[in-house]
Amino acid sequence: MDVLWAGWRMPYILKAGARTKAGAAAAKGRCLFCVKGSLRPSKRNLIVAKTPRVLAMLNLYPYNVGHVMVAVRRHTGSLSGLTRDESADVTEWLGRIEAALKREYRPHGFNIGLNLGRVAGAGVLGHIHWHIVPRWNGDTNFMPVTARTKVLPESLDRTYERIAKALAAADRRSGTRARR
Repeated sequence: MDVLWAGWRMPYILKAGARTKAGAAAAKGRCLFCVKGSLRPSKRNLIVAKTPRVLAMLNLYPYNVGHVMVAVRRHTGSLSGLTRDESADVTEWLGRIEAALKREYRPHGFNIGLNLGRVAGAGVLGHIHWHIVPRWNGDTNFMPVTARTKVLPESLDRTYERIAKALAAADRRSGTRARR
């Protein structure tokens, strides 16, 4: 069955429900970020960058176009559990992702935050991660309220390409390189 929106095929929505190795591992109770942290960055697994301490990846179920998650690679569930180096690297990567999203999407603002614990809205328990979501004036609509769905004008594949391109451009300007 094809999923259609305004007459366009949206194959990435169908792929979102497909079982991937990381998705299957998470379904078996293994931590999503620990599983993803062992993989190489690629469009297929949504990982845009990986360092020895940090993982940056697209959210499979984004709140908005450009929704990225930044996690420490070591399994820990609290701010107090982070080392100084992990804290510094996460902060650096949140800034790098923010700059890449500004360059590529020109948002009017961002929601950046983390949810610790199920009652706080954490979707992945026990592994600290931040969400960075670009926002634009007037980017809300009636669909989440009336249809319990979110309309995104861009596929995850295209979002991945744009963010990876912006990160690579920033690396060229600064002379640094992360594994992508």
